[in-house]
Amino acid sequence: MNRLAPPAPQRPSVTLSALMLAPLILALGLASAYLSGSAADNAWFATLTKPALYPPPIAFPVVWTALYLLMGIALALVLAAPPTALRRAAVAAFVLQLALNLVWSPVFFGAHQLRAALALILAIDVALIATIVLFARVDRRAALLLAPYLAWTLFASGLAWQLVQDNPLVA
Repeated sequence: MNRLAPPAPQRPSVTLSALMLAPLILALGLASAYLSGSAADNAWFATLTKPALYPPPIAFPVVWTALYLLMGIALALVLAAPPTALRRAAVAAFVLQLALNLVWSPVFFGAHQLRAALALILAIDVALIATIVLFARVDRRAALLLAPYLAWTLFASGLAWQLVQDNPLVA
């Protein structure tokens, strides 16, 4: 039997995409942290006065591992949606917020720029909110997977603000 239209191109499954994207995003995050010296034993960081709500050092690698994996799954869900202008905008917003995220550790831990890191995390907050809004219009599950990331970055924004306040000679 002849077909009137060619078959639609096959998109990879969400599972396959997530299995590729989640480790990739995690690896990018780990590389950013590693290359910038982002660790509890960073000599410069040890000299800073920390806010009272500052979590124990082990919290950061645990939380960021989970968040990067959730980001990869969320992106896989969006990429599984039909290709539209809205999906392209959602992916572009995701890439922007991820790029800002990956620059934060080098600015903070590498360049020791507290004020610039604060401005950057506020930009991440805005880009992430835009990403979540766009993701919700493409796949609500993807937006929900980014909610813990937003909660953490808002908390981290407060920590960054407090670090600037508590370390005026460094900031």
